[in-house]
Amino acid sequence: MDVKSGSGGADRMPVVYLSHGAPPLADDREWKSQLAAWAKAMPTPRAILVVSAHWESAPATVGATATVPLVYDFWGFPERYYQVRYPAPGAPWLAERVSGLLATPGEPVRHDPSRGLDHGAYVPLVEMYPQADVPVLQLSLPTLDPERLLATGARLAPLRDEGVLIMGSGFFTHNLQAMRLSPTPEAPPPSWSAEFDEWGSEALARWDLDSLADFQNRAPAGHLAHPRTEHFAPLFVALGAGSDEGEGQQTVIDGFWYGLAKRSVQVG
Repeated sequence: MDVKSGSGGADRMPVVYLSHGAPPLADDREWKSQLAAWAKAMPTPRAILVVSAHWESAPATVGATATVPLVYDFWGFPERYYQVRYPAPGAPWLAERVSGLLATPGEPVRHDPSRGLDHGAYVPLVEMYPQADVPVLQLSLPTLDPERLLATGARLAPLRDEGVLIMGSGFFTHNLQAMRLSPTPEAPPPSWSAEFDEWGSEALARWDLDSLADFQNRAPAGHLAHPRTEHFAPLFVALGAGSDEGEGQQTVIDGFWYGLAKRSVQVG
């Protein structure tokens, strides 16, 4: 698979894919500290572009360019999780830049100014940039097709030279029906989650984009780890944006949370 993003120098922002957890991430001290340390280890971004598993819309759509209420896209949780606020500044200039990079004559980029950040965006950002002082823009998943998402990421790659942190937000394994509900989140994972996580880690280390794109056929328990693929899809945007020579891919967070793989990676 030949996916090329623009070349850049030492000042380029990295690209990240993170497993974003759920609202109770706010109660997990270890995971919170891992995300906070990760943000501190990276250059401070001029802005953040988030592609979350929780927003699918075609054609590609950018959300609020000004601060609007969050999207609490979950049900049945204690009231305190619905009281979280994250008033990050909007980034209208970034919305226009994304439109310019992604729009084609037959498929413009839509703008939805009322669509706020969903929990795939704000749950990790609360831990990484708690002051909410970095402008954030969310971009929808226009497709779940890995090859098209790799191409989307490659087209967004010039943003890295402009101080933009491109963040894919999903979950490295995501099967809520088969997850292991245990007294503590650190319980050993089910075999399907552990096997898929190990396979994915090795494929990333080899920078084997062909295997990763065909994960449901090539990975052990691919269909069980992702009965629907929206939580793996943001990974391909990140890989596409960092696709020249793998750019020093590294796993920053690993392990499991109630049996789901927390693997989160940085490229560049």
